[in-house]
Amino acid sequence: MRRIGLTGGIATGKSTVAAILRELGAPVVDADAVAHEVTSPGMPALAEIAERLGPEFILADGSLDRPRLARVVFREPAMLEHLNAIVHPRVRAAMEEACERLAARGADLVVLDVPLLLEARDRYAVDAVWLVYVPEPLQIARLMERNGLSEPDALARIRAQMPIEEKRQLADVVIDNTGDLAHLREQVVQLFQGLQGR
Repeated sequence: MRRIGLTGGIATGKSTVAAILRELGAPVVDADAVAHEVTSPGMPALAEIAERLGPEFILADGSLDRPRLARVVFREPAMLEHLNAIVHPRVRAAMEEACERLAARGADLVVLDVPLLLEARDRYAVDAVWLVYVPEPLQIARLMERNGLSEPDALARIRAQMPIEEKRQLADVVIDNTGDLAHLREQVVQLFQGLQGR
């Protein structure tokens, strides 16, 4: 089964590309969705977050206070490292199980939607890396608009990841999302058809 690793910086449009691939019939395993599952109430990761990072990140209903946690970890690299050490191994294991289930059902292709794929490439087995790209100034503007963030907060989140230009050098395929949705879709359709033609 071929594995395409889909990645991008925050606010580059990776989720939009994943949605287009789903529409085209590609099975997509979404690391963010899996991360939400493994940190849901009653899961060991949530208890570990409360223990190692502090109970103030757990809401009254027992769920994770994601906005509060994000505000802290994107400004404190050591806290982000602790969080990643708790969550990422569980996410990778769950994604691997999802791939095994797809392979057992006869799927010959899977798209792994992983925001930090290039930061952790040695831990994900993929045949090619597709990067959704916009230059950093556009990334900042889109993130501020999408999440209602100040420029310093947007920059803190962006700078917590590998720089987009560095990711661009490492990717096998670059999907340019500086244009409109039609242009983005056209690129994704062509790439997907290329996979089908192999």
